[in-house]
Parts: sequence; structure tokens; C-alpha cells
Amino acid sequence: MVVTIGLSSCQVSTKEEKIEIKPVFSQADMDFNVDPGSNFYEYANGGWRKQHPLPDDKSRFGSFDLLSEDNKEKVKSIIESAAAEKAEKGTVSQKIGDFYASGMDVESINKNGHAPIKPFLNKINAIEQQSQLVDVIAYLQRHQMNPLFHFYSTPDQKNSTHTIAGIYQSGLGMPDRDYYLENNEDSKKLRKAYMTYLTTLFTLIGNNEDDATKLADVCMSFETRFAKASNSRLENRDPHKTYNKVDLDGLNEMTKDFPWAQFIKEMGIEVPAEINVSQPAFIAEIGKMYKKEDLKSWKTYLNSVVLRKTAAALSEDFVNASFAFYGQALSGKKVQEPRWKTVLDKTNGALGEAVGQLFVAEYFPPAAKSRMDKLVENLRIGFGQRIDQLDWMSDGTKQSAHEKLDAIRVKIGYPSKWRDYSDLSINKDSYLENIMKSNQFDFEFDMAKIGKPVDQEEWFMTPQTVNAYYNPVANEIVFPAAILQPPFFYLDGDDAVNYGAIGVVIGHEMTHGFDDQGRQYAKDGNLKDWWTAEDAELFNAKTQILVDQFNAFEVLPGVFANGQLSLGENIADVGGLMISYQAYQNSLEGKENTELIDGFSDKQRFFLAYSRVWAQNVRDKEIARLTKVDVHSLGNNRVNGPLPNIQEWYDAFNLNETAELYIAPENRARIW
Repeated sequence: MVVTIGLSSCQVSTKEEKIEIKPVFSQADMDFNVDPGSNFYEYANGGWRKQHPLPDDKSRFGSFDLLSEDNKEKVKSIIESAAAEKAEKGTVSQKIGDFYASGMDVESINKNGHAPIKPFLNKINAIEQQSQLVDVIAYLQRHQMNPLFHFYSTPDQKNSTHTIAGIYQSGLGMPDRDYYLENNEDSKKLRKAYMTYLTTLFTLIGNNEDDATKLADVCMSFETRFAKASNSRLENRDPHKTYNKVDLDGLNEMTKDFPWAQFIKEMGIEVPAEINVSQPAFIAEIGKMYKKEDLKSWKTYLNSVVLRKTAAALSEDFVNASFAFYGQALSGKKVQEPRWKTVLDKTNGALGEAVGQLFVAEYFPPAAKSRMDKLVENLRIGFGQRIDQLDWMSDGTKQSAHEKLDAIRVKIGYPSKWRDYSDLSINKDSYLENIMKSNQFDFEFDMAKIGKPVDQEEWFMTPQTVNAYYNPVANEIVFPAAILQPPFFYLDGDDAVNYGAIGVVIGHEMTHGFDDQGRQYAKDGNLKDWWTAEDAELFNAKTQILVDQFNAFEVLPGVFANGQLSLGENIADVGGLMISYQAYQNSLEGKENTELIDGFSDKQRFFLAYSRVWAQNVRDKEIARLTKVDVHSLGNNRVNGPLPNIQEWYDAFNLNETAELYIAPENRARIW
């Protein structure tokens, strides 16, 4: 259904528009004092990094983030226009405007203190017997606070057109299990800071400091137990390890002492016929804790969940406490970002496709989609040629790879149908209440999918999101409208620049279908082995080269990148570069492009455009955090890591074995 917001619908013309090519690359963004063979990232981006010092409210700021910030200004104008309309009650404009206005009403929010969450706290504190505990856990689940685990809808990994229920580990207030388990000094400091955060939250609802500290101790004990039972991030990258499909009887057997039937009933849904448990050992531990931990401890922990999940939407003392831990201690930010940005993010989260419909109408030129359509198909052809050129893959596996490549579905710009928000009620009275209503609305939307066919038209990013993704169970690549802007996409840029930037992004997402995880899914999205044993062994040997290369990057003194955790993204970066370069060469139709633009050849512009995407400044604390939790490599390593594996890069900049970044041909990672 199309949602109307003062328009009959979102009309986007597909008429071809003539584009005047303009220079888009500035030498001022570079640092010519740096040898490109020693540090190509700094050579390409040194000037940009000096011109864009790290803002105090950011832990990381790069060209990617600059686009995101510009995008926020555009979305802000859309939301403020909706707020100014004084739209009729029940319209999407009214909901967008009132949601945003409720979040910007700091005076009322401060006046109310923690009153908005008292109904949750009172429900928890009223628990008197074990049977009530699971009811409250389900109640928090319906509000998407996920106190112990995520319960959600998901395509069946081995029957990808069918939606089943899924359970995934959760329950931690810190970003990863390792923060609870590692004994290095940084982890100890962060645990101390987290304890301070929890203690502060408990004092803000009326406990004295001594009692609050004891309550925080209980929570830390609970969460540490969760952490010990949790899979590591590497374990969770194995789709076979996280595929454990059961029915309700199997779930009861797995967990033993947790009353799943009662939990599911209290969530207001039918018992799912099939449920995938991603981490059985974690769920088993939940059952043990449910039976053995006393009610007082459970109530303390659940109170902390409510406090953590809502702190950023409460009065300023809660917001400041949340920032002190998540912003400063974890990421090294110096000040909070302007409130309008955080409220905008929440409004976007609650009414994303409604905002997105307006964003597309206002900011997405038809010529961008037309040019992207052509680029994608050129990249598909280039990838097919790369497959044919492989000297390590058998003909049978190549044929299957071609079939999967041909089957990749492509979504560009915006959904073909828009989400209906008519059942979501929003008003100006309470920011927290609006957030909770939105959470319930999304929960019900998600639960309604279970047992039904997968909706292949659904998007998992809004059009105004600056990102892209590959979905393995759908075998699809998706490019929201917002990413089709510089530094990714230049509507008036030459082909070399666009193939080097958005072209590599396209190739990157395509390659995810053939990385260490994606390759385990067949053309129909089902988790199925379509490789010969020999081909799989050769693939693993080639990817190990990439693991070893990235493991050698020292990101901080004594701290090294995790080549195994980031393997999929690194494969996709190298693959994306090779595929897009192939596609660009195809576009020349055998002719040589001798035109210099901005003083650089076309091949140089290709690699410079790629490098510019990853220009960034980042704080040490954020480097440490990202290295632990992010599957993506840091910006400098996304440039200096892949490029030395590519002969065409050496040729473009006249580099040889004397270059500091040089890798001998026999030691390069050339996978796709």
C-alpha cells in the first residue's frame, strides 16, 4: 500500500536525462608529500583529513559520515516541514511531526524525569512468584527491549521462501562478550565505567549510592554469566553453527527449565511450528538461570534492562549518564551531538519509509537510477568474466557460480511498495511513549510474518540510509537512494570515478554472495553446499592469505586487526575492486582513455575514487572498539590492504617492488 503524505503518491520519473560530465576530484584533498607506494590511503586522503578534523561529538568522521551528516540535514527539512503542516490527526505527516516534536520538547521531558518508565518498573517490582517472571519478560519483549534474547521472524536458511521464528543471544549492556571476559587493562577500565553507569541509573530512580552499587553488582554478575554462555562473533559468522531448527518440544528440551509455551502465549502469538535457535548453549544457560536465580536478582536485572534501553529518551540526567558510558568511555567522544540529530534518528526509525517516500520525491533524481541500472548490469557481466578467468575453480563450480550471479536480484533507490503506518498512533505528549508504541508496532509487524512466505519486495534499509547490503537468503543486493551521492556516486562524474566508487560498492555487495559466508548459500538463497571439496579447499587457502595480511595490521600499539572477523568484508573489497575494474575496461570497448581530468589518468582516478570513500579520522577508543566488534576493517586498511593485491593499481601509479606496500605476485590474495 502507498502511504499518502500530502501527495497522491511518490511519483518518480524514469525518463533519461542528459548528463554533463564535470571534474569532481580535487587535488587539495590529497597529500603529495606522501609516497603513494608507502601509504596510498594518506596520499589520496591526507588533505581531506586535515580539512575535516574530528568533531568533538564524533568518535569517527569520514567522507562516508560527511554524506550522512548532509543527509540528516535533508531529512530534517522533510521532518520539520511535516511538523509545520499542522496535519490532520492520523495522517503520516502528523505522526512524523508529532514524534519529532515530542523528542524536542526537552522541558517536558526533564520535568517528567523517569515517570514515563514507571509502568515498566512497577510491573517488574510487582513480581511475587516465578510464573510472573516470564510474563514480564514477554512484556518487555513486546516492547523490543529484548531482555534475554531476540525473538524475531527470519527466513528459514534452508527453505528461504518460508518465514519461521528465530531466537538470538542478547542481554548484554556492553557491546560484546569479550568486554566481560578479557582481563587486559582496557577491558577492566570499561567494566568499571559500566558499573559506574549502572550505579548512576539506579540512583536516578531513588536508590542511595550504596544500594545502587549493590544492584549494579547483581546486574554485572548476570551479564557476565550471559557473556560466558554467548557465542563469539567469529562463531556467529558460521551459518551452519547458528542453524539449529526445532519445534516447541525441541526448544523445551534444549532449554529445559524456561517455560516457552507461556512466554509465547504472553507475547500474543501462535506457537510457531519452526524456530531457529542460533546459540543453543546460550539458551540452555537462560533456562538454568531462570530456575536457580532468585526473584530479587531477576527483578534487579530486568530493571536495569529497562533503564539501559530507555535512558537516552528520558530526562537529561539519564541522557548524560548514557553518553558518559557509550559515548565517552566506549568511543572517546568529547561532547554529545545536537539533540535534533538523535531525535531525528528515532523519528526515522519509527516512520522510516514514510520519511523515505518524501526523501525520494525531493532528492532522488531519475537519472541516478537509470545510470545505476546500467552500472549494475555492467558489473554483473564483469563478474561473470572474472569467474571464467579463475584458474583455481573447476568448470562445474564455475557453472554454479554463474547461475548464482545471474539470479542476484537488484533493488535500487526505494521500495516498489511502501509500508502502511495507519495502525501506529503518535502524539506530542510523550517521547518515550511514542518510542514504545513504535516498538510495539514493529514487533507486531515482525511477528505477523512468521509462518508466511517471505515478502521478496521488503527492504531492510530505508531510502534515506547511506549504506547498501547483500541479503544471502534472498540473493539480492540493495542500494538505497541516499548512497547515490558523492563520494559514492557522481551524477556528473566521469565513468572512471563512478566505477571506482559506486561501481566498487556494487561489486562489493555482489562479492558478498561469494565470500566466506555468502558462498555457502545457493542461487535460491538456501544454505547448501554447491562447491566441490577441492574447490572449497582452494578457496579457503586463498582467503587465508587475506586473513594473514590483515592480522599483520597494527591498529594501535600492541593491538592488531582481526583478519578472520573482517574476512568477508575484505574479500568483498578486493573482489569489488577487481570486478568493477573489469567492468570499466569493458566500457571502453577496447579503446584507451587518454583524457586527464584533475591531472590524473582514468586508471588513477578509479583507484583514487575508491580510496576517497574511506577517508576518515577516528579516535583511539573507537579504533579499539571497532577492532573488537566490527566486521569491517578501518578506513586506512580498506585502502592499503586490498590495493597491493591488485597489479592494475601498481601499473596506474608506476609502482614496483621497491614500494613499501609491495606484495610479490605469488603472495597476493586474488580470489574473485
